[in-house]
Amino acid sequence: MIPQSYNEWHHCITQACKIKMDKNFIQTRIAAMENRNDSQTISFIQLYGEEHYQNVLGWFYQADQTVFA
Repeated sequence: MIPQSYNEWHHCITQACKIKMDKNFIQTRIAAMENRNDSQTISFIQLYGEEHYQNVLGWFYQADQTVFA
């Protein structure tokens, strides 16, 4: 399943994958995803497309603001 909303995405990470959405995790993922030369970012875009990449990056920013505001 590819999440279509922030809530679906957040549920996938925190419930289905059991990943703790803490400051370190969020900021590490933002830094990695912002690096378009990173092999994982390149692969992500190739697999899921630019639109989903932009959505996920935006959701990480939203999580950062929501969790740590």
